[in-house]
Amino acid sequence: INVILLGQTGVGKSSIVNLIAGQHIARVSPDTDVCTMSSTEYRFEMGAHDFRIWDTAGLEEPEVGVNGYLTAIAKALQLIRRLAAAGGVSLLLLCMQGEKVTGAARSNYRLFYEMLCGRCVPVGLVITHLEREDNMEKWWEKNEKTLDRYGVKSAGHACITGLPSYPEKYALSRAAIYGLLTDCDHSGKYTMPPHIWFRRVARNMKSLVMGGSLPKGEKLTQALITRCGLKEADAGELRRLLEEVDDGSSSAVTA
Repeated sequence: INVILLGQTGVGKSSIVNLIAGQHIARVSPDTDVCTMSSTEYRFEMGAHDFRIWDTAGLEEPEVGVNGYLTAIAKALQLIRRLAAAGGVSLLLLCMQGEKVTGAARSNYRLFYEMLCGRCVPVGLVITHLEREDNMEKWWEKNEKTLDRYGVKSAGHACITGLPSYPEKYALSRAAIYGLLTDCDHSGKYTMPPHIWFRRVARNMKSLVMGGSLPKGEKLTQALITRCGLKEADAGELRRLLEEVDDGSSSAVTA
């Protein structure tokens, strides 16, 4: 069962991996290459389930500059191919810090659930940093309507702390995350067709871009190779798709 773990820097994704494992296996660090989609794979067995959790760096802000846009879409190609080779994705885990529903959380929801997965993959919400709450579940009761107002829908949730220094709440948190992972419907596997997916994402990610315009022609190809590390063939294909979107060709865009 392939699960994408997503959320901005500092929400506690690495702590969630360690919580699931019951031991320290993921490095907890604030230093993340923002606006990329590099990912780290972790494997867990839970009863009859074999989970592969892909800890993924998502978007940091509601809008990203053109450089972040190019890097994100290039790294996304690598992630999509890895997931396709692994059989597709069954569940998204969106992590957010238990203070407020940030613009970055909403952007990551749009990017992964709507754009990458075409609304075909269930989303579980993991609310972190709740160790100071008397009752961690109260956060959900207070914020469920706000999430609904923002259009963030979920198949389940877990209100947790990733800090072992709060042993009672840590144990409750581990039970909550186990329940979320095993109870969510992950019977299907969604494989994102790269060609169709690129067209859809290239169109939709335009709404997340600010602060500059894309290079044109061969300069765009070179930028994708040198700045984003794509192979020449991949860079040429992505350039063609981006230029089709810029031209507004309805036949080139598949929703």
